[in-house]
Amino acid sequence: MRNLFRARHESGTLRTSIFALCFFSLAVFLRGSAPAPALAEEITTIRLATLLPPGSPYNDLLRAWNRSVKKGTGNKVQLRFYTGGSQGDERDFVRKMRVGQMDAAVLTTTGLGILVRPTLVLAVPGVMKDYDQLARVRKALDGRFTKLFEASGFQLLAWADAGKVRIFSAHEFAAPSDLKSLRPWAWKDEPIFAHFLKVIGANPVRLGLNEVYAGLQTRMIDTVPVSAVAAIALQWFTKLKYVTKQNFGFIVGAMLIKKEKYDALAPEHQQVLRDSAVKMTRAFQPLVRRDDDRAYASLMKRGFIEVDLTAHQAAWDAAATSTRTQLIGRVYSKSLLEAVEKAASGGE
Repeated sequence: MRNLFRARHESGTLRTSIFALCFFSLAVFLRGSAPAPALAEEITTIRLATLLPPGSPYNDLLRAWNRSVKKGTGNKVQLRFYTGGSQGDERDFVRKMRVGQMDAAVLTTTGLGILVRPTLVLAVPGVMKDYDQLARVRKALDGRFTKLFEASGFQLLAWADAGKVRIFSAHEFAAPSDLKSLRPWAWKDEPIFAHFLKVIGANPVRLGLNEVYAGLQTRMIDTVPVSAVAAIALQWFTKLKYVTKQNFGFIVGAMLIKKEKYDALAPEHQQVLRDSAVKMTRAFQPLVRRDDDRAYASLMKRGFIEVDLTAHQAAWDAAATSTRTQLIGRVYSKSLLEAVEKAASGGE
């Protein structure tokens, strides 16, 4: 598997390197004598799962985040990262947080939607096409989503994103109707793109993320929605030839911690964790966006064929609008969708 965020988009073997350090204390009482000397205070470890590959430049940011947390809490709180999907995919992350095997995770809208289904509104096609729109939506809806996560037992720490979602295919296409003759993949835990395909009359093939490469090899699937940087990192691009010039949205992500774990922290330590998480993602965003643009340019140099949808844009927009409308009441409320559309358009 190729390194998801490695500079220059070179191939690399995805290996998990987990650095585990446990601190614990034992109270010792001596019968009939004075109390024993105090032992070192216990350190709270926050176990965080992420699909970010080990060995990538972005691990430097994770390590810097951990240093900030330790420094800001006087070494009373630390982070332990489980990278490279060593804890499974996003459904596994959610399950393990719920049963106490993990404390926190970095999730995309797929995992966020498992926790709070209405957050899938962030993945609807045709609403957010540039980063300014994405920023406005997240700012406007932050409080609303934070309350939804809290009601589900999780605390939102920070938002992130991982590139522009484009449609890649092994075969030529231009209009939405062209996908009817193809075998497009839809993530089995994410209903938005699957419904979009049904709207245009195509049949989605539902697979887990770790099944996609094999599916492309066997031609079980031949078309995928993904960012350029992820297509290279996961080696999917080796089985594909065409990619849309226009993007359909973004891989939106967020960092969350189980509220039970968060509430057990001292208030000042909660503040340190939140502030340092936001600081880390602010450093992360320009780098991953840059890498996504470079990945797309690299694909063009590798001989990929750019698909300009302009001639059929009206048909793509109509399918996107129908998808958004039909999912009202099934995935998200009408008011939530309208709030996202209003914020994206710059409405007050």
